[in-house]
Amino acid sequence: QVQLVESGGGLVQAGGSLRLSCVASGSIPSINVMGWYRQAPGKQRELVATINSLMNTNYADSVKGRFTISKDNAKNTVNLQMNSLKPEDTAVYYCNLKRLVPRYDYWGQGTQVTISS
Repeated sequence: QVQLVESGGGLVQAGGSLRLSCVASGSIPSINVMGWYRQAPGKQRELVATINSLMNTNYADSVKGRFTISKDNAKNTVNLQMNSLKPEDTAVYYCNLKRLVPRYDYWGQGTQVTISS
């Protein structure tokens, strides 16, 4: 089992910044993909950014150039630096760890991010 605990959400004005962190614990597979997803009210959960064991990153088009995902393997932590925030970034942000073999998704409990205009 893997446990994921997020922190860092909150309320900021448009144009501001927030940093989300996720700490993984438990039986963490050495080969994995960690990332952040978000779900706004009435919408499906969507990918925000991912980073794999080789530190390759992937971003949703809507956040490219504004968000940066990073990983600290020694601390089993993945971070999401969010700059130039927009009201449409408002959502619950979920940390995710994908175990690749066999395939399985672990999720955190989510952290609310609210951007005021």
